[in-house]
Amino acid sequence: MTDLANPEQLLFASTTQTFLEKQASLTHVRGLQASGVSFQPEWWQRAAELGWTSLLVPEDLGGGSVSGDGVADLALIAEQIGKTVAPGPLHPVSVVLAGLVEAPDGHQDSIEALVAGEVVASWAAYEPRRPFAPLDASGLTTTATRTDDGYRIDGVKDRVEAGAESGAVLVVALCDGEIRQFLVPTDAAGVSITPQKSVDMVKSYARVEFDGVQVPGAAVVGTAEQTPAIIERQRQVAVLLQCAETVGILDAVLAMTTQWLGDRHSFGRPLSSYQALKHRAADMKMWFEACRATTAGAVAAVSSRSPDAAKLVSVAKAYVAERAPVILQDCVQLHGGIGVTWEHDLHLYLRRVALYRAMFGSPEDHHRAIYQLSRKTEVPA
Repeated sequence: MTDLANPEQLLFASTTQTFLEKQASLTHVRGLQASGVSFQPEWWQRAAELGWTSLLVPEDLGGGSVSGDGVADLALIAEQIGKTVAPGPLHPVSVVLAGLVEAPDGHQDSIEALVAGEVVASWAAYEPRRPFAPLDASGLTTTATRTDDGYRIDGVKDRVEAGAESGAVLVVALCDGEIRQFLVPTDAAGVSITPQKSVDMVKSYARVEFDGVQVPGAAVVGTAEQTPAIIERQRQVAVLLQCAETVGILDAVLAMTTQWLGDRHSFGRPLSSYQALKHRAADMKMWFEACRATTAGAVAAVSSRSPDAAKLVSVAKAYVAERAPVILQDCVQLHGGIGVTWEHDLHLYLRRVALYRAMFGSPEDHHRAIYQLSRKTEVPA
C-alpha cells in the first residue's frame, strides 16, 4: 500500500501530502472544530481536482487513476489523510461511487457531479439501534414500495457520515422482500436530516428520515441480483479506507512519540535510553508493521477482486482496529501528563481511531466473520 510503483504515483503522493500539510493540518482541524464546521465545500472541490474522487471510476465514466490501480491509489490518499486526521468526505463519497460504478445506468450525471466535487453523497446503511449488517434483510426496517412511476421510500437511517452536507444518500432498503439500493436526493420532499455528534473532532454524522419520499424508477442502483455483490464491494471499500487511514495515524503518532522519547530527559538521560521503554517502542513498531501488512493485503485483494477479499478485509479490520487503540494509549502514556491534555494533538488521533474501531463492524464482529469465511466444508465419511 505504501510502495510507490512509478514516478506518476510518487508525484501523486507528494502532491497529496503537500495539499494536506498546507490546507488540512492539525491546526486547521482544530479551527474547524472550534467553528462547528465539518469541512469546507471549496476545500473538497480542490481535493476532487487533485483526482481524489476519480480513482474508483472507470475512464469511460470520467474517472481514472495515475497508476491504473484506483483502489491502491485511494488507500494511499487515506493513509496520507490519517497523518493529519484531515476532514472531508473521502470515505462516504468513495463508498457511494464504488456502488454506482457497478451499475451506472441512469446515474452517469450523479457520478460526474461526485467526481467533480460539486456534490457530496453518503451511504445510508445503518438502521437505528442496530449493528452494521446491510445484507441482513431481517434487520431492515427501511422499505421501498413500488408506485406507478417509481418508488416510495419510508424509514430511518442513522450514523450517515456527512449526512447534513450531502446532496444525496445511497439508501439500503427492502423492496418486495429483496434488498435494494436507491440514490435519494436529500432535498426531496419527505427527507429530514438531524445532525449527530461523534467522538471525532470533525467527522460529522446524521440521522436521516424518509417519510413517503417519492423517487423515480431510475433511482434504483442495479438489479436485485446485482445488489448483494454491490453492497459487499461497498463494504470492502469502506473498511479498507478505515484501515488505510489508521495506518497513517499510527505512522504519525509513532514518529511523534519516538521524537518525544529522544527529546525528553529523566535523571540526565533521554527516555529512549531506558531498556523498558525501548521494549515498548519495539512492540509498537512490530504491531504497526503488522497493521500495515494486513492492510496492504486487503488493498491488493480488493483491487484484484480476489475471492478472498472479504476475508482479508475482515482480517485487516480485526487486527488494525484491535491493535491501534492499544498503540495510541501506550503513546499517550509514554508522553506522560502532557499526553492527556487538550492542547496536545494525541487525542485528535485517538478520537478517530476510537471512531473507526466501532464503525462498519467492531474487531469482534470481524473475528466472527473470519471464522465463518474460514470454515472448511466437512468431507463426508
